[in-house]
Amino acid sequence: MITPPDRTPLPREFFDRPVLDVAPDLLGRTLVRTTPDGPITVRLTEVEAYDGPNDPGSHAYRGRTPRNGVMFGPPGHVYVYFTYGMWFCMNLVCGPEGRASAVLLRAGEVLEGADLARKRRLSARNDKELAKGPARLATALGVDRALDGTDACASEETPLRVLTGTPVGSDQVLNGPRTGVAGDGGVHPWRFWISNDPTVSPYRAHVPRRRSS
Repeated sequence: MITPPDRTPLPREFFDRPVLDVAPDLLGRTLVRTTPDGPITVRLTEVEAYDGPNDPGSHAYRGRTPRNGVMFGPPGHVYVYFTYGMWFCMNLVCGPEGRASAVLLRAGEVLEGADLARKRRLSARNDKELAKGPARLATALGVDRALDGTDACASEETPLRVLTGTPVGSDQVLNGPRTGVAGDGGVHPWRFWISNDPTVSPYRAHVPRRRSS
């Protein structure tokens, strides 16, 4: 008998832990995006940890800025950033307030609202690709900077909420280098994913961008 995912919201205490504890524990949890057209629910299958002042790959490595302010807490809030001039990506803030760390949501399986996600992801060849990658995930859910700072642990209805879902066993969790991270931050094996899940994005090493002449 298959047990349905637990729809209890994750408490703030879940996120008020070290980022390397929170990140793998997010696998199998469900993220609910509430929209005027209906909800979209995604089962998280791939994440990456970013550890603030200890992590050259983190947006908060050099301190607080207007862009990364949400990363400094409180935990359980959503940090959204804009990248490459075209894409949004979303993170869940964790750790004690005042010390920036967050988990990038890299991929997931759309469980509910696939019809809504398809309208935003017209280039997806199948439903497994709807949220396969951090920018695709944010696009499928209609996430942009307007949702930066959303409390994913709020008791009332919010645009984004993380539910208990069905956490996976440690024997199903793999980890390796983060995707596309340059320099010293690229060596950390802080990407976590569910083994053999078809919605997990492929690993890509960082490729330096060419400067225009």
